Amino acid sequence: MANPMLFDKGLLEVSAESQLDAPVRELPPYRVRDLMGADSSSRHGHDLMCKLLSRAVEAVRASAGFLLNTFDALEAADLATIRRDLAGVPVFDVGPLHKLSPASSSSLLQQDRSCLDWLDAQAPVSVLYISFGSLASMSGADLAEAAWGVANSGQPFLWALRPGLGRGAALPDGFAAATEGRGLVVSWAPQEEVLAHAAVGGFWMHGGWNSALEGACGGVPMLCRPCFGDQMGNARHVEHVWRAGIALDGGGVLERGAVEAAVRRLMRGEEGEGMRARARELRSRAAAAVADGGSSRLSVDKLVNHILSL
Repeated sequence: MANPMLFDKGLLEVSAESQLDAPVRELPPYRVRDLMGADSSSRHGHDLMCKLLSRAVEAVRASAGFLLNTFDALEAADLATIRRDLAGVPVFDVGPLHKLSPASSSSLLQQDRSCLDWLDAQAPVSVLYISFGSLASMSGADLAEAAWGVANSGQPFLWALRPGLGRGAALPDGFAAATEGRGLVVSWAPQEEVLAHAAVGGFWMHGGWNSALEGACGGVPMLCRPCFGDQMGNARHVEHVWRAGIALDGGGVLERGAVEAAVRRLMRGEEGEGMRARARELRSRAAAAVADGGSSRLSVDKLVNHILSL
């Protein structure tokens, strides 16, 4: 919603790499690089993104209602700001949708449910679950660095490695041997069940909003490697607002040393336990929102009544 205003102020006009780390005073704790369109690879891409966002905001302002996949106890201040800004347009916070409607989290990819049996044999809060969503892709170099960072961390892991994730590349030679006995790679996993499993202690994902909500609802701290769009801002939000994860900046090639260090921070020691405690608090808030009489349940009722009144 803020992007047109930021565009008018010239904050999305980036001419030098050094400008990307400048703070956005209007939207703390975000940096310029966290905004959609700020680091587009071309002028055409930048202009196109800004135009699309402006049109989206215009459409919302002219609409009969605005639905958001979030809930009051997660983003109360932001929701209040949006409602003030959209005076006259009803705003319905009806998330997390995957908790209200299981069909909203369904996938066309075939799930390998055998991974749940493997998780049953792992120690509590010991497994790093890795999944970069259904759309994101990685270069062969990034995929190799990610793999060796995980291998070198020594952490047990479950990796949902979607076909087509790596652009022309598979996991590097030697990775399977180096992680034998403490890792499992599947093509796709039942994510909601995996994140709720007692053995899972961390979630490495791409920063997509749906995945971030699923991580929060699972009470699992997150390691975020954003790829495009809103994922940069989401990753920053997970780390600095929720304080329930770590963001690996999306610019440049991944480095295995940085991955190894981030996995260790997430999964071990007092810092990781603090992030885990805050993630579990988010899980409690989400459960309350979708329970009978919860804010999201009430918002759905208001939405239905609003539709019937049109």
